[in-house]
Amino acid sequence: MSRFVKNGTVEMKNVPSIVSYGSAVGRMEGEGPLGSCFDYVSEDSAFGENTWEKAESRLQQHAFEQALLRGSIAESDISFVFAGDLLNQCTGSAYSMRNNGARFVGLYGACSTMAESLCMAAVFADSLEGTLNAALTSSHFCSAERQFRFPETYGGQRPPTSQWTATASGCVIVGKHEAPPFIKTITIGTIIDMGIKDANNMGAAMAPAAYDTIKTHFENTGTSPEDYDLILTGDLGYVGSEILRDLFLQDGVLLGERYNDCGLMLFDRKKQDVHAGGSGCGCSASVLCGHILGRIKSGELKNVLFTATGALMSTTLVQQGESIPGIAHSVHISFDGEQGG
Repeated sequence: MSRFVKNGTVEMKNVPSIVSYGSAVGRMEGEGPLGSCFDYVSEDSAFGENTWEKAESRLQQHAFEQALLRGSIAESDISFVFAGDLLNQCTGSAYSMRNNGARFVGLYGACSTMAESLCMAAVFADSLEGTLNAALTSSHFCSAERQFRFPETYGGQRPPTSQWTATASGCVIVGKHEAPPFIKTITIGTIIDMGIKDANNMGAAMAPAAYDTIKTHFENTGTSPEDYDLILTGDLGYVGSEILRDLFLQDGVLLGERYNDCGLMLFDRKKQDVHAGGSGCGCSASVLCGHILGRIKSGELKNVLFTATGALMSTTLVQQGESIPGIAHSVHISFDGEQGG
């Protein structure tokens, strides 16, 4: 069984491997700085479907299929699927997997869902050796805008703090200890609410949760920023990233160049009109699966602390004047498969 360390951090006993991974994105994401990294880039934002919600399910299927293809894995070999998205009742994932046949666990962590699902897949692989478990999530700009803000046809103005929901998906398949990348430890976050009420300023709402989870991870594992080649959040964007840096600086901790954010990596803010950067479940998922895991597998990156962040809001509660709770979960992904570290 996985070994509990303390205060939300779980150390993997058998150190499961990321057996395979896949990514799929829309046209705009394909035109960004990481466009050549993704397994599947669609020129059609509808992905051949007649609604945005169906398009998101199709997008998620593409990422899942790419992960199966990369690992030469049969769909029937997947034991459990941990999946979620931004839509009500996680319908993007449920409809994507409804004919899959695997045991399905629907998750909602808002934009933290990639890390949340990866934590679950890792614990299951570590505890139930021999299982292959998929962590899967997605977001679609048009389906998210319709649910959380305004339909595209409304033409509303976006403030500078707003972020662009990525049309993207990522899938990670976790199995027994074999080859890098390895998952060594996970840290489950706690909900932090700093009273932010602006749904167009999610970076500020999520940054304190990212700070709390990363700081907790450092304390529980006895590590510091210098122990990681990359500390990666997703998706705080420009505003949230600066807040996170400032929060650590108040502790005398300089994150420096080893820190980056998926919301800043996915798009070119100077050339693409995304305001404060990217967001959505698929933002961190596609960056992780398209750009990061391959670099860990090759040994270019030895240790990565991946922390996906989420704003746990609903349009109803925001309209009622409620503040926006934030959440973040961390996963230590390593080239080194040694147990106990």
